[in-house]
Amino acid sequence: MQLVKQLHKWLSVIIALQILIWLGSGLFFNLMDHSKASGKENLVRVSQPKDIDHTRLLPVRFIINQHELISVESANPQKINSLRLIYLLDHPYYLLNHRKALYPHFDNEHSLIDAYSGKVKVIDSAMAKALAVASYSGKGQATSVVKIIAPMEDILKEENTSWRINFNDSINTSVYIDASSGRLVGHSNDDKRFADLFFKLHFMDYGLLGKSGSFNNGLIIFFSVLTLLLCLTGATWVVELVRKGRYRL
Repeated sequence: MQLVKQLHKWLSVIIALQILIWLGSGLFFNLMDHSKASGKENLVRVSQPKDIDHTRLLPVRFIINQHELISVESANPQKINSLRLIYLLDHPYYLLNHRKALYPHFDNEHSLIDAYSGKVKVIDSAMAKALAVASYSGKGQATSVVKIIAPMEDILKEENTSWRINFNDSINTSVYIDASSGRLVGHSNDDKRFADLFFKLHFMDYGLLGKSGSFNNGLIIFFSVLTLLLCLTGATWVVELVRKGRYRL
């Protein structure tokens, strides 16, 4: 019984500390500026171009046949799960998906085909920089372009390799572009990074046990088990006290 008491006391200390962190971070969420914490202060949505020459667009069947021909000759053939027309920097491309996940930020695999010429387009650092600048409305200049392999500290949920373009503005904005599809992954800055610190504290998302970026991470499951042990040891202690007649009406 002495072991149960000691275990119950230490579990209560550990869990109480985490409860204080939850309360403090929860209070911060109520007081913070949500517009700044989103990281979208310098984000501008790119509208669809109006001057696309649709008569020059290659037929979808031609693109599919061309890709199948290349895949047969390739040592690593890729099937097409889906195909759609997208616009990047006012230019049309066919986006071919070869590994389709449930959400865009899950691990996907794409090919980008020029809708006018049929040539495969690889998103290099120059194109990634241009895409980032097009989505940016701040006064800073792009200073560096780096390819980042997931996981990324600024956007933990993103699982795709992306380009990170850093801007020299007052809040150190970083723009992330999906390296295979050209999708705008998101913006991040110092305000968002500060808010993300409290999200880590609140959701115990330190990347210690299992994948980060999810509420259902390994550390919070571990603390759930500790809380269950706290309840069981407490219940055992209560039963022992009742048995000894320590509780009275």
